Amino acid sequence: MATNDDCIFCKIANHVIESNYVYEDELVCAFRDMSPLAPTHVLVVPKDHYESFADDVPAEVTAALFHAAREVAKAEGLIESGFRVVTNAGPDAGQAVSHLHLHVLGGRRLTDDFA
Repeated sequence: MATNDDCIFCKIANHVIESNYVYEDELVCAFRDMSPLAPTHVLVVPKDHYESFADDVPAEVTAALFHAAREVAKAEGLIESGFRVVTNAGPDAGQAVSHLHLHVLGGRRLTDDFA
């Protein structure tokens, strides 16, 4: 497994630091954001370290990320009302942690004031 010893998301994804986990499989895990922007704000991260989707992310990891996002939305009761899945790549896009992650947001009507 390729991890970065200095990466907080690598530590959370691999249970070096525990979190409020919502979903996990062999490739990814999902946990609640510490600074939520919506009633449901869950981060989905690969267990291996990739800085963003700009990296050469294997297809099976990409598929696992989106499968997990859907599983989170189902578990959080967001399928009927709707939800948003967002990723940022690089500092100009607002990526605060340099580890590929998806934001699963929902639980209220989402506007364009954040993404």
